[in-house]
Amino acid sequence: MPYVLYNGGELPNIVTVTKRLDPDGSIASIAELLTQYNPIIEDVPLIEGNLPVGHRHTVRADIPEPTWRRLNYGVRPTKSATAQVDETIGMLEDYSEVDKDLAMLNGNTAEFRMSEDEPHLEGMSNTMAQTIFYGDTSVHPDRFLGLAPRYASIAGLGGKFNAQTNSEYLKHIIDMGGTGGAGSALTSLYLVCWGPNTVFGIYPKGSKAGLISRDLGEVTLFDNDGGRFQGYRTHYQWKMGLAVRDWRYIVRIANIDLADLDDSDAQQALYRAMIKALHTIPSNNLGRPVFYAAPAVSAMLDLAAVEKANLALGMSEVFGRKITTFRGVPIRHCNAILETEAQVS
Repeated sequence: MPYVLYNGGELPNIVTVTKRLDPDGSIASIAELLTQYNPIIEDVPLIEGNLPVGHRHTVRADIPEPTWRRLNYGVRPTKSATAQVDETIGMLEDYSEVDKDLAMLNGNTAEFRMSEDEPHLEGMSNTMAQTIFYGDTSVHPDRFLGLAPRYASIAGLGGKFNAQTNSEYLKHIIDMGGTGGAGSALTSLYLVCWGPNTVFGIYPKGSKAGLISRDLGEVTLFDNDGGRFQGYRTHYQWKMGLAVRDWRYIVRIANIDLADLDDSDAQQALYRAMIKALHTIPSNNLGRPVFYAAPAVSAMLDLAAVEKANLALGMSEVFGRKITTFRGVPIRHCNAILETEAQVS
């Protein structure tokens, strides 16, 4: 389905983009398989980068403050502060290989090859989703920068913003109090407002969006002892990055202690944090807000919705599937979010 914004416009996601590129539907089927494993892949709007290996955009670092003018008194001109940010793109690749005779035994070679390719697709999807959340270019320069490293500490702003803006940034990390001590495990709940002026996925300038599959046909393969046999090989490549044009449209509810999820007071505290997160982003009109939760948190919220333990929780149909919502905002179950996060101090 297209990615529908609240203002009635549309942005392509991985499914719609690949359908446009591949009329026979084969690549689109691959894209739909990817989104089954990690729904966040389906939510990310894709925009072509303005660089061959990334995307450069200018972010607002400070908003000018106007003056109330009195008669016979002047006004000093003001200007906004900006900073240029280069977002990087990672190149994720994999190969799938199957024995030719084994594929032919099935009676439908193409269908058998696709069934053998599915684990590779799941691995591609898992790795991409994990990078969206945890990609750290300071540790792995071949990847792109994810959400968690951007909202890990005040240093996440890179010193490009003034003290007032740094203080505003800290409001986008809501601390639930977990410390990660003995017998506890921590996770985060993310609120992301997707849109072309807020947060979106990028792919290299002049290239194709989404995962590209190439059937390399029949090739000679080698077993572990160096023996040769004929087989089929498929090459997968996915070039993608994450662009945060306006950092104010992401909130991380951090340090959620999984041991407290059954405690009613802790649940109420989480609901309050989610309301606070919705009020922290400047506006819903610039994009489409979505909550992303780890399996344990998602299950707790789903149970609360079914039990009507909280009137803000409900069920809605999103992309043709029933999912939990909080005040109308979808809550996506996301396996890529760790339940063993380090404490965000």
